[in-house]
Amino acid sequence: MFQSCLICTDFTDGLYRFIDCVPNLAQCGLKKIVFFHSVPLWEEGEVPRIDDEKVEQAKERLQKAVDNAPTEVDVQVEVLSGKPLDTIPRVLKKHSIDVIMTGTPIRSLLQEKFFGSTSAGLAKVTSQPLNIIRPELITTYTREELALRCQHLWRYLLIPYNNSKTARYLIEEIKKYAQDRPENSLKQCMLMSVVDDCGRKSILAQQRVEEATSNLKAVKEELEALDIEVNTLVKVGNPLQEITTAALDFDISAIAIATDYRTNILQWTVRSFANDVMRSSWFPVLLFSPKK
Repeated sequence: MFQSCLICTDFTDGLYRFIDCVPNLAQCGLKKIVFFHSVPLWEEGEVPRIDDEKVEQAKERLQKAVDNAPTEVDVQVEVLSGKPLDTIPRVLKKHSIDVIMTGTPIRSLLQEKFFGSTSAGLAKVTSQPLNIIRPELITTYTREELALRCQHLWRYLLIPYNNSKTARYLIEEIKKYAQDRPENSLKQCMLMSVVDDCGRKSILAQQRVEEATSNLKAVKEELEALDIEVNTLVKVGNPLQEITTAALDFDISAIAIATDYRTNILQWTVRSFANDVMRSSWFPVLLFSPKK
């Protein structure tokens, strides 16, 4: 689905382990991989300065990715000094990148408000989609399991769809990246709508199910035109619970979602399905946000 990737790691999020899996990442279609680490500024003394020693140490740790690279894959290492939300955009200006891979811990809405989230911040300041992977998940893989996961990063996407403007944006973005996708990427999609449980036997619920089914049929035809195997599912209940259950039942590689951060949707007083997925899902999340 993507041909170039920026992998951001702080060496505690598990993403550092991808340096051993460059050949496997190449099998999912990546032709360019940039490993990135941001070193905090040296705060001792009156004037903050670059910690040259830690910068060199980080470069040495990531160099293994370059050494493991097949000849057909361009692998580079970037280490800058500063806050990630300041340094990552600088790297993106230097390199042409399709997707940004980052980790984020499971935390509550209140915790995110007070402690912040690099992934959430990146979604507001970058145009590229984010592939968010839980450190709690990736750190438990054996090397063999991680290598297999790398080959299937975007093979089978679960796409929640409710016919909203944001949902349509998500479909258009997936179609855009799917047009020239690598051979071993994005084989299947599961289009899913969840109707709020307003009484399973009510006429209103049945009407909503029929409408959702019709909407999914139209989107299915759009995606099938790109030679993607598409399944559809309509459920009644809690969206987050039903989406999570479906991801388990159908062997999903990642959940694709979209949200518009231009509306300041990450304010801690606001709830959204996309934010709930980002905070609580154990599955990798492929997050799209509109161009800034």
